[in-house]
Amino acid sequence: MQKALAIFLLVVVVFRKRQVVILIVSHMDEIRDIIIQYKDIKVDTEISTYDGLIKFSTKFYKDVAEIYDAVTRIKNSERNPTGFDFNDSAILGLLIRIWKILKEVVHYYGKDNADIISLLDRPIIESAVIAKYLLIKGDKAIEDYRKCSYKDRLNIITDSTRSPEFFKTPAGIRLKQSIIKKMKAEKLTIDSFEEQKRNRWKLSGKRFDQIFSEVEPKGLYKYFYGMPSESIHGSWNESMDFNLTRNDDGSFSPNPFYQKVDIRFVTPILRILHDPYLLWLNRIDAKSEYVEKAFEWIKSINTKLFDSFENVYEMRDG
Repeated sequence: MQKALAIFLLVVVVFRKRQVVILIVSHMDEIRDIIIQYKDIKVDTEISTYDGLIKFSTKFYKDVAEIYDAVTRIKNSERNPTGFDFNDSAILGLLIRIWKILKEVVHYYGKDNADIISLLDRPIIESAVIAKYLLIKGDKAIEDYRKCSYKDRLNIITDSTRSPEFFKTPAGIRLKQSIIKKMKAEKLTIDSFEEQKRNRWKLSGKRFDQIFSEVEPKGLYKYFYGMPSESIHGSWNESMDFNLTRNDDGSFSPNPFYQKVDIRFVTPILRILHDPYLLWLNRIDAKSEYVEKAFEWIKSINTKLFDSFENVYEMRDG
C-alpha cells in the first residue's frame, strides 16, 4: 500500500512538472520554428544592399514580434493554474501592448510608411520602460501604477455627484457602472488614492524621464523619447521632416507623400525591449535559458542591421 502510494505521488509530481514543461515547450517550439528559418540565410549577404536590408529587416522585425507574442503566452501552471493576479496582469498587459503595436509597426514598415511608424514608436518605448521599472521595483510600485490609472475615472465619479445630469442618461450610467465595477474588483474605494493624489498621479511621484533614467542610460532619453515625441505633438521640426519640402528659394511646399522607411525607425527601439520580457519570465517562475539564447540571437542580428546601415545608405546615395 505504501509502495503504491509512493508510486502515485511520484506520478503526480512528474505530471505537475510535466504540465509546466509542456506549457513552456509548446511556445519554445514556436520560437524555434521562427529561428530555424534563418539557418540557411547568409545574413551579411542579404543586408549588403539597401533594398536587401529593407527586405530582410521587414521579415526580421515581424519574427521578433512573433517571438515576443509567444513569450507572453508562457506560464508556469504550478504558480498560475489558471490566470494571473492583478499585479502580474499589470505587467503582462504592457508586454502584450508592446508586441501588438510592434506588429502594427511591421505592417506599416512593409507599406513603406515611416510617418505612421513615427507615431507608434513612442507608446512602445513607454510600455517597455514602465514594465521594466515595475518589474525591478516590485509589487508596491505595481499597485501604485494600477491606482494611477484611475485618475480621470475617479474625477468622473466625482462629477457624477456634482453634475449628475449626464449620469442619468444610459451612456452616463454605463460609464459610471463600468468604473465602479473595476474598482470593486480591485477592492478600491474613492478613499484609496491619497498617496497618488499627493504624488500628483505620477508613478512613484516621478516624471517619465526620471523613470527612464533609472532603467536605461540617461543619455538615450533625448534620442529614444524626446525627439520622437515630436511626431505625437506635431512640432515644427516634425512638419519639416515629414510634411513639407524645401524649395530652392527657401520657401516650403506641401509634401503629400509618406516618408520611406529604413531600419532607424525600428532597430534602435528593439534594444530596450528584451529586458522586460526576461524579467517577466523570472517573476512568474518560468525562466528559460532557451528564450535567453533566442534574445541573444535577436540582439546579434539587430546589431548587424545597425552596423550595415551606414554602409548601404552611403552606397544608395552615392
